Amino acid sequence: MTSSLFSRPAWTGIVVCAAVLAVLPILNLSFAPGHALHVSGYTVALVGKFMCYAMAALALDLVWGYTGILSLGHGVFFALGGYAHGMYLMRAIGKDGVYQSDLPDFMVFLDWKAYPWFWSFTDNFWYAMALVVLVPGVLAFVFGYFAFRSRIKGVYFSIITQAMTFAFMLLFFRNNTGFGGNNGFTDFKRILGFSITEPGTKAALYLVTLAALFGALLLCRWIVTSKLGRVLQGVRDSESRLMFIGYNPLWFKLFVWTLSAVLCGIAGALYVPQVGIINPSEMSPGNSIEMVIWAAIGGRGSLLGPIIGAFSVNGLKSWFTAAFPDLWLYALGLIFILVTLFMPQGIVGLTRKFQKTREAA
Repeated sequence: MTSSLFSRPAWTGIVVCAAVLAVLPILNLSFAPGHALHVSGYTVALVGKFMCYAMAALALDLVWGYTGILSLGHGVFFALGGYAHGMYLMRAIGKDGVYQSDLPDFMVFLDWKAYPWFWSFTDNFWYAMALVVLVPGVLAFVFGYFAFRSRIKGVYFSIITQAMTFAFMLLFFRNNTGFGGNNGFTDFKRILGFSITEPGTKAALYLVTLAALFGALLLCRWIVTSKLGRVLQGVRDSESRLMFIGYNPLWFKLFVWTLSAVLCGIAGALYVPQVGIINPSEMSPGNSIEMVIWAAIGGRGSLLGPIIGAFSVNGLKSWFTAAFPDLWLYALGLIFILVTLFMPQGIVGLTRKFQKTREAA
Protein backbone atom coordinates (compact mmCIF):
# COMPACT_ATOMS: atom_id res chain seq x y z
CA MET A 1 0.00 0.00 0.00
CA THR A 2 2.79 2.40 0.84
CA SER A 3 4.40 2.14 -2.58
CA SER A 4 1.10 2.75 -4.42
CA LEU A 5 0.29 5.76 -2.27
CA PHE A 6 3.71 7.24 -2.97
CA SER A 7 3.62 6.72 -6.72
CA ARG A 8 4.15 9.64 -9.11
CA PRO A 9 0.43 10.60 -9.19
CA ALA A 10 0.32 10.44 -5.39
CA TRP A 11 3.38 12.67 -5.07
CA THR A 12 1.82 15.09 -7.52
CA GLY A 13 -1.28 15.24 -5.33
CA ILE A 14 0.83 15.77 -2.20
CA VAL A 15 2.76 18.64 -3.77
CA VAL A 16 -0.44 20.27 -5.08
CA CYS A 17 -2.11 20.00 -1.65
CA ALA A 18 0.97 21.44 0.05
CA ALA A 19 1.03 24.33 -2.42
CA VAL A 20 -2.66 25.08 -1.84
CA LEU A 21 -2.14 25.03 1.93
CA ALA A 22 0.88 27.33 1.59
CA VAL A 23 -1.17 29.87 -0.35
CA LEU A 24 -3.82 30.31 2.39
CA PRO A 25 -1.83 32.64 4.71
CA ILE A 26 -0.59 34.58 1.66
CA LEU A 27 -4.20 35.25 0.64
CA ASN A 28 -4.95 36.27 4.21
CA LEU A 29 -2.15 38.86 4.17
CA SER A 30 -2.56 40.05 0.59
CA PHE A 31 -6.28 40.79 0.44
CA ALA A 32 -8.51 42.80 2.76
CA PRO A 33 -11.58 41.27 4.43
CA GLY A 34 -14.50 41.24 2.04
CA HIS A 35 -12.35 40.58 -1.02
CA ALA A 36 -13.25 37.46 -2.97
CA LEU A 37 -9.75 36.00 -2.50
CA HIS A 38 -9.40 36.87 1.18
CA VAL A 39 -8.94 33.95 3.58
CA SER A 40 -9.90 34.76 7.15
CA GLY A 41 -7.44 34.53 10.02
CA TYR A 42 -9.81 32.04 11.67
CA THR A 43 -9.48 29.70 8.68
CA VAL A 44 -5.68 29.96 8.71
CA ALA A 45 -5.57 29.17 12.44
CA LEU A 46 -8.02 26.28 12.02
CA VAL A 47 -6.04 24.67 9.19
CA GLY A 48 -2.83 25.20 11.18
CA LYS A 49 -4.40 23.32 14.08
CA PHE A 50 -5.48 20.52 11.75
CA MET A 51 -1.89 20.18 10.48
CA CYS A 52 -0.66 19.74 14.06
CA TYR A 53 -3.26 17.01 14.57
CA ALA A 54 -2.21 15.41 11.27
CA MET A 55 1.41 15.31 12.42
CA ALA A 56 0.37 13.62 15.68
CA ALA A 57 -1.71 11.07 13.74
CA LEU A 58 1.25 10.41 11.43
CA ALA A 59 3.46 9.79 14.47
CA LEU A 60 0.91 7.34 15.86
CA ASP A 61 0.70 5.50 12.54
CA LEU A 62 4.43 4.88 12.64
CA VAL A 63 4.07 2.79 15.80
CA TRP A 64 0.58 1.37 15.26
CA GLY A 65 0.27 0.94 11.52
CA TYR A 66 3.84 -0.22 10.84
CA THR A 67 4.99 -1.76 14.12
CA GLY A 68 1.71 -3.05 15.54
CA ILE A 69 2.00 -1.10 18.81
CA LEU A 70 -1.38 0.42 19.66
CA SER A 71 -0.83 3.42 21.92
CA LEU A 72 -3.71 5.05 23.78
CA GLY A 73 -1.39 7.56 25.43
CA HIS A 74 0.08 9.67 22.64
CA GLY A 75 -1.88 12.64 23.93
CA VAL A 76 0.60 12.98 26.80
CA PHE A 77 3.54 13.41 24.39
CA PHE A 78 1.56 15.98 22.40
CA ALA A 79 0.73 17.91 25.58
CA LEU A 80 4.26 17.74 27.02
CA GLY A 81 5.66 19.28 23.85
CA GLY A 82 3.01 21.96 24.15
CA TYR A 83 3.82 22.66 27.79
CA ALA A 84 7.55 22.90 27.04
CA HIS A 85 6.88 25.56 24.42
CA GLY A 86 4.23 27.15 26.62
CA MET A 87 6.79 27.74 29.38
CA TYR A 88 8.84 29.86 26.99
CA LEU A 89 5.74 31.74 25.82
CA MET A 90 4.74 32.46 29.42
CA ARG A 91 8.24 33.78 30.19
CA ALA A 92 8.05 35.97 27.07
CA ILE A 93 4.98 37.77 28.48
CA GLY A 94 7.31 39.59 30.90
CA LYS A 95 5.53 42.27 32.91
CA ASP A 96 2.63 42.58 30.48
CA GLY A 97 0.48 40.30 32.59
CA VAL A 98 -2.40 41.38 34.83
CA TYR A 99 -0.17 41.60 37.92
CA GLN A 100 2.75 43.22 36.04
CA SER A 101 5.19 40.77 37.61
CA ASP A 102 8.13 38.80 36.23
CA LEU A 103 6.21 35.69 37.28
CA PRO A 104 3.21 34.41 35.30
CA ASP A 105 -0.16 35.56 36.62
CA PHE A 106 -1.11 32.13 37.95
CA MET A 107 2.06 31.99 40.07
CA VAL A 108 1.38 35.46 41.49
CA PHE A 109 -2.20 34.44 42.27
CA LEU A 110 -0.96 31.33 44.10
CA ASP A 111 1.59 33.46 46.00
CA TRP A 112 4.68 31.90 44.45
CA LYS A 113 7.83 33.95 45.14
CA ALA A 114 10.10 32.50 42.47
CA TYR A 115 10.10 30.15 39.52
CA PRO A 116 10.42 26.40 40.29
CA TRP A 117 13.77 24.88 39.37
CA PHE A 118 12.40 23.19 36.25
CA TRP A 119 11.49 26.60 34.80
CA SER A 120 15.17 27.56 34.75
CA PHE A 121 16.46 28.80 31.36
CA THR A 122 13.00 28.47 29.77
CA ASP A 123 13.22 32.14 28.80
CA ASN A 124 15.68 30.96 26.13
CA PHE A 125 13.82 29.92 22.99
CA TRP A 126 16.32 27.27 21.88
CA TYR A 127 16.49 25.71 25.31
CA ALA A 128 12.70 25.47 25.28
CA MET A 129 12.84 23.85 21.83
CA ALA A 130 15.32 21.31 23.21
CA LEU A 131 12.81 20.53 25.97
CA VAL A 132 10.12 20.04 23.32
CA VAL A 133 12.18 17.15 21.94
CA LEU A 134 13.82 15.82 25.09
CA VAL A 135 10.90 15.73 27.54
CA PRO A 136 8.55 13.50 25.49
CA GLY A 137 11.54 11.61 24.06
CA VAL A 138 13.06 10.73 27.44
CA LEU A 139 9.66 9.80 28.91
CA ALA A 140 8.92 7.56 25.94
CA PHE A 141 12.36 5.94 26.08
CA VAL A 142 12.16 5.13 29.80
CA PHE A 143 8.53 3.98 29.63
CA GLY A 144 9.13 1.96 26.47
CA TYR A 145 12.32 0.34 27.72
CA PHE A 146 10.67 -1.19 30.77
CA ALA A 147 7.48 -2.08 28.90
CA PHE A 148 9.16 -3.67 25.88
CA ARG A 149 11.85 -5.39 27.97
CA SER A 150 9.04 -6.99 29.97
CA ARG A 151 7.46 -8.02 26.65
CA ILE A 152 4.22 -6.22 27.40
CA LYS A 153 2.25 -6.06 24.18
CA GLY A 154 -1.20 -6.00 22.70
CA VAL A 155 -4.13 -4.80 24.76
CA TYR A 156 -2.04 -4.78 27.94
CA PHE A 157 0.36 -2.24 26.48
CA SER A 158 -2.56 -0.11 25.28
CA ILE A 159 -4.07 -0.11 28.77
CA ILE A 160 -0.88 0.99 30.53
CA THR A 161 -0.34 3.80 28.00
CA GLN A 162 -3.84 5.03 28.75
CA ALA A 163 -3.14 4.79 32.47
CA MET A 164 0.06 6.81 31.93
CA THR A 165 -1.70 9.69 30.21
CA PHE A 166 -4.48 9.71 32.81
CA ALA A 167 -1.90 9.89 35.60
CA PHE A 168 -0.12 12.81 33.94
CA MET A 169 -3.43 14.60 33.43
CA LEU A 170 -4.25 14.34 37.13
CA LEU A 171 -0.74 15.53 38.04
CA PHE A 172 -0.94 18.60 35.81
CA PHE A 173 -4.36 19.50 37.15
CA ARG A 174 -2.76 20.20 40.54
CA ASN A 175 -1.92 23.85 41.20
CA ASN A 176 1.24 23.05 43.15
CA THR A 177 2.99 21.40 40.18
CA GLY A 178 3.79 24.81 38.67
CA PHE A 179 1.97 24.32 35.37
CA GLY A 180 -1.10 26.49 35.90
CA GLY A 181 -3.46 23.83 37.21
CA ASN A 182 -6.69 23.28 35.29
CA ASN A 183 -6.31 26.62 33.45
CA GLY A 184 -2.86 25.77 32.10
CA PHE A 185 -1.02 28.40 30.07
CA THR A 186 -2.75 31.09 28.01
CA ASP A 187 -2.77 34.79 27.11
CA PHE A 188 0.53 34.56 25.23
CA LYS A 189 1.98 37.87 23.99
CA ARG A 190 5.19 37.30 22.01
CA ILE A 191 7.35 34.70 20.35
CA LEU A 192 10.96 35.59 19.50
CA GLY A 193 10.05 39.23 20.10
CA PHE A 194 7.17 39.26 17.59
CA SER A 195 3.59 39.84 18.66
CA ILE A 196 1.81 36.50 18.54
CA THR A 197 -1.46 38.13 17.46
CA GLU A 198 -0.01 39.81 14.37
CA PRO A 199 -1.18 38.26 11.06
CA GLY A 200 2.43 38.01 9.87
CA THR A 201 3.44 36.01 12.96
CA LYS A 202 0.45 33.72 12.57
CA ALA A 203 1.32 33.18 8.91
CA ALA A 204 4.91 32.30 9.83
CA LEU A 205 3.75 29.80 12.47
CA TYR A 206 1.39 28.27 9.92
CA LEU A 207 4.13 27.86 7.30
CA VAL A 208 6.54 26.38 9.84
CA THR A 209 3.83 23.86 10.77
CA LEU A 210 3.30 22.97 7.11
CA ALA A 211 7.04 22.48 6.64
CA ALA A 212 7.24 20.33 9.79
CA LEU A 213 4.35 18.13 8.61
CA PHE A 214 5.91 17.68 5.18
CA GLY A 215 9.31 16.94 6.74
CA ALA A 216 7.79 14.40 9.13
CA LEU A 217 6.06 12.70 6.19
CA LEU A 218 9.35 12.44 4.29
CA LEU A 219 11.16 11.10 7.36
CA CYS A 220 8.50 8.47 8.03
CA ARG A 221 8.46 7.44 4.38
CA TRP A 222 12.23 7.03 4.39
CA ILE A 223 11.98 4.84 7.50
CA VAL A 224 9.16 2.56 6.32
CA THR A 225 10.72 2.01 2.88
CA SER A 226 14.16 1.17 4.29
CA LYS A 227 15.45 -2.07 5.75
CA LEU A 228 14.52 -0.69 9.17
CA GLY A 229 10.95 -0.35 7.97
CA ARG A 230 10.87 -3.98 6.88
CA VAL A 231 12.09 -5.04 10.31
CA LEU A 232 9.39 -2.90 11.95
CA GLN A 233 6.75 -4.58 9.80
CA GLY A 234 8.26 -7.91 10.81
CA VAL A 235 7.71 -6.94 14.45
CA ARG A 236 4.10 -6.17 13.59
CA ASP A 237 3.42 -9.36 11.62
CA SER A 238 5.39 -11.97 13.57
CA GLU A 239 7.67 -10.81 16.37
CA SER A 240 8.55 -14.35 17.46
CA ARG A 241 9.68 -15.30 13.94
CA LEU A 242 11.81 -12.14 13.80
CA MET A 243 13.51 -13.16 17.07
CA PHE A 244 14.10 -16.64 15.66
CA ILE A 245 16.18 -15.28 12.77
CA GLY A 246 18.39 -13.26 15.11
CA TYR A 247 16.81 -9.83 15.58
CA ASN A 248 16.19 -8.28 18.99
CA PRO A 249 12.85 -6.44 18.66
CA LEU A 250 13.44 -4.42 21.84
CA TRP A 251 15.68 -1.78 20.27
CA PHE A 252 13.68 -1.46 17.07
CA LYS A 253 10.45 -0.98 19.00
CA LEU A 254 12.14 1.43 21.39
CA PHE A 255 13.54 3.50 18.53
CA VAL A 256 10.26 3.91 16.67
CA TRP A 257 8.32 4.47 19.90
CA THR A 258 10.68 7.26 21.00
CA LEU A 259 10.75 8.86 17.55
CA SER A 260 6.96 8.81 17.44
CA ALA A 261 6.79 10.54 20.83
CA VAL A 262 9.24 13.24 19.68
CA LEU A 263 7.17 13.93 16.55
CA CYS A 264 4.08 14.19 18.72
CA GLY A 265 5.88 16.63 21.03
CA ILE A 266 6.87 18.83 18.08
CA ALA A 267 3.26 18.80 16.88
CA GLY A 268 2.13 19.91 20.35
CA ALA A 269 4.72 22.70 20.42
CA LEU A 270 3.45 24.04 17.09
CA TYR A 271 -0.16 23.71 18.24
CA VAL A 272 0.13 25.91 21.33
CA PRO A 273 1.01 29.32 19.82
CA GLN A 274 -1.59 28.91 17.09
CA VAL A 275 -4.43 27.91 19.40
CA GLY A 276 -3.31 30.17 22.24
CA ILE A 277 -3.72 27.79 25.15
CA ILE A 278 -2.46 24.53 26.63
CA ASN A 279 -4.03 22.85 29.64
CA PRO A 280 -4.26 19.34 31.14
CA SER A 281 -7.37 18.49 29.13
CA GLU A 282 -5.02 17.87 26.17
CA MET A 283 -3.77 14.85 28.14
CA SER A 284 -7.22 13.33 28.57
CA PRO A 285 -7.47 9.69 27.44
CA GLY A 286 -10.21 10.75 25.04
CA ASN A 287 -7.78 12.85 23.03
CA SER A 288 -5.42 9.90 22.59
CA ILE A 289 -8.32 7.72 21.49
CA GLU A 290 -9.29 10.36 18.94
CA MET A 291 -5.79 10.10 17.43
CA VAL A 292 -6.39 6.37 16.97
CA ILE A 293 -9.72 7.11 15.28
CA TRP A 294 -8.05 9.57 12.87
CA ALA A 295 -5.54 6.91 11.86
CA ALA A 296 -8.19 4.19 11.55
CA ILE A 297 -10.58 6.29 9.46
CA GLY A 298 -7.83 7.55 7.18
CA GLY A 299 -6.19 4.15 6.87
CA ARG A 300 -3.45 2.99 9.19
CA GLY A 301 -0.22 1.63 7.80
CA SER A 302 -0.22 4.10 4.90
CA LEU A 303 1.28 7.36 6.28
CA LEU A 304 -1.03 9.45 4.13
CA GLY A 305 -4.13 7.88 5.65
CA PRO A 306 -3.74 9.35 9.15
CA ILE A 307 -3.14 12.80 7.66
CA ILE A 308 -6.30 12.51 5.57
CA GLY A 309 -8.17 11.14 8.57
CA ALA A 310 -7.06 13.96 10.86
CA PHE A 311 -8.19 16.61 8.38
CA SER A 312 -11.46 14.83 7.56
CA VAL A 313 -12.55 14.05 11.10
CA ASN A 314 -11.58 17.43 12.56
CA GLY A 315 -13.14 19.31 9.65
CA LEU A 316 -16.36 17.39 10.23
CA LYS A 317 -16.05 18.02 13.97
CA SER A 318 -15.76 21.78 13.45
CA TRP A 319 -18.97 21.82 11.44
CA PHE A 320 -20.84 19.27 13.57
CA THR A 321 -20.10 20.88 16.93
CA ALA A 322 -21.41 24.19 15.58
CA ALA A 323 -24.57 22.70 14.09
CA PHE A 324 -25.29 19.87 16.58
CA PRO A 325 -23.00 20.40 19.59
CA ASP A 326 -24.56 17.67 21.74
CA LEU A 327 -24.40 14.94 19.12
CA TRP A 328 -20.75 14.96 18.02
CA LEU A 329 -19.57 12.06 20.19
CA TYR A 330 -22.44 9.89 18.97
CA ALA A 331 -21.63 10.79 15.37
CA LEU A 332 -17.92 10.05 15.88
CA GLY A 333 -18.72 6.67 17.42
CA LEU A 334 -21.07 5.82 14.54
CA ILE A 335 -18.46 6.84 11.95
CA PHE A 336 -15.82 4.67 13.65
CA ILE A 337 -18.16 1.65 13.75
CA LEU A 338 -19.13 2.05 10.08
CA VAL A 339 -15.50 2.42 9.01
CA THR A 340 -14.49 -0.64 11.03
CA LEU A 341 -17.27 -2.75 9.51
CA PHE A 342 -17.28 -1.57 5.90
CA MET A 343 -13.92 0.22 5.36
CA PRO A 344 -11.35 -1.70 7.44
CA GLN A 345 -8.53 -0.07 5.45
CA GLY A 346 -10.02 3.40 5.84
CA ILE A 347 -10.25 6.10 3.21
CA VAL A 348 -7.00 5.06 1.52
CA GLY A 349 -8.44 1.57 1.18
CA LEU A 350 -11.13 2.98 -1.08
CA THR A 351 -8.42 4.67 -3.14
CA ARG A 352 -6.59 1.38 -3.47
CA LYS A 353 -9.76 -0.45 -4.58
CA PHE A 354 -10.49 2.29 -7.10
CA GLN A 355 -6.96 1.96 -8.52
CA LYS A 356 -7.31 -1.82 -8.84
CA THR A 357 -10.70 -1.49 -10.51
CA ARG A 358 -9.36 1.06 -12.99
CA GLU A 359 -6.31 -1.10 -13.77
CA ALA A 360 -8.52 -4.18 -14.25
CA ALA A 361 -10.75 -2.25 -16.63
